[in-house]
Amino acid sequence: MTIPLRPNNLDAFWMPYTANRGFKAGPRLLSRASGVFYYTPEGRAVLDGTAGLWCVNAGHGRREITDAITAQAKAMDFAPTFQMGHPVAFEAAARLAEFTPDGLDRIFFTNSGSESADTALKIALAYHRARGQGHRQRLVGRERGYHGSGFGGMSVGGIVANRRQFGAQLPHVDHLPHTHLPAHNLFSRGLPKHGAHLADALDDLVKLHGDTIAAVMVEPVAGSTGVLAPPEGYLRRLRELCTRHGILLIFDEVITGFSRLGAPFAADHFGVRPDILTMAKGLTNAAVPMGAVAVTEEVYDAVVNGVSGGIEFFHGYTYSGHPLAAAAAIASIRIHHEEDLSGRVRALAPYWQDAVHALRSNPLVTDIRDCGLIAGIELEPVKDQPTVRAMRVFQRCFDDGLLVRVTGDVVALSPPLTIDRHHVDRIVETLDRAVRAEAA
Repeated sequence: MTIPLRPNNLDAFWMPYTANRGFKAGPRLLSRASGVFYYTPEGRAVLDGTAGLWCVNAGHGRREITDAITAQAKAMDFAPTFQMGHPVAFEAAARLAEFTPDGLDRIFFTNSGSESADTALKIALAYHRARGQGHRQRLVGRERGYHGSGFGGMSVGGIVANRRQFGAQLPHVDHLPHTHLPAHNLFSRGLPKHGAHLADALDDLVKLHGDTIAAVMVEPVAGSTGVLAPPEGYLRRLRELCTRHGILLIFDEVITGFSRLGAPFAADHFGVRPDILTMAKGLTNAAVPMGAVAVTEEVYDAVVNGVSGGIEFFHGYTYSGHPLAAAAAIASIRIHHEEDLSGRVRALAPYWQDAVHALRSNPLVTDIRDCGLIAGIELEPVKDQPTVRAMRVFQRCFDDGLLVRVTGDVVALSPPLTIDRHHVDRIVETLDRAVRAEAA
């Protein structure tokens, strides 16, 4: 017997990363999406200034992806990838290997960015053990880093609020300092000039821990902490130090991947190749949950050839390489190629940069940071009430037809890569209006 639901019953869904009591007292609902717009149940258009959640890079409602998912569902809804396989997963991996930076062409499928982060950390540990260096068990992240909500990524991550409720984290974890230096880099256009030396903190950790460090995981551009672009030369110096000390470098590209910075991946944009690269979000244009980890042939061969027989890497997920997700990934990657979304970002980025930095005249704006088609606008907080001001601006924007994302007192922008200049103008004008109303 089916129990009828009350109209607009919001009780059952325990919402993630949400103030549930506040939301359910005044819900903000989206019922459909097309292009660069969401629509509320009442039919009101809301310009998507966040690509959903940093993920709908090619815009909403892409028929190519929908058709691929539908066709695959009709042919085969599910097949296991434990000791079995199906062609579409292998095709998706091959297409993705062509899209990832040169040399990162061995693909392990997951279902989310969080799973990708934990998978990458496991691969790093397995790699060193396979090479007879099982004493390398220490993992290094960075303050203010975000690597998902699994215990591995949360431990290596450096956002206090994500860790506070959960007690002990993984052992043998350390952190590099974050790269936010407002005394030197306020209102940087593109990469900050000052701060490459912060990578040298890895030398200090090696002096402290010896040759026990397995991997360093960083976001090329830190997103969830409020958009922190790397200082000029920082990532290259970090790469050099990892190579010198035999440490694997992991780039978490869940946000920066799939053309967000004007190249397929941030590794391409910055000209720095990690040993392991994590991704999710834009991989399927968010149409079906999917993540992946790309590794070098050296890392793959060490793990796979380091075991005499049987299963070489005891890790995986029921839905790794899910047929529907794999079909969506193939279609999404094809869109990036055919529409040259990276080139589109490169062409629009200067206009985007000028537009967002025009917000500097707003009385409550204390800093602006940008890279590619991302921006973070930091607001002066309400005294003794962190996040309150940004949340009020978030609500004002939504009421005025714009979806933004806030973290702390930073408004983060990451629109679909298919936007045009008039969309950029509308995003900036609406946000400026909301912040000025807050100031008043």
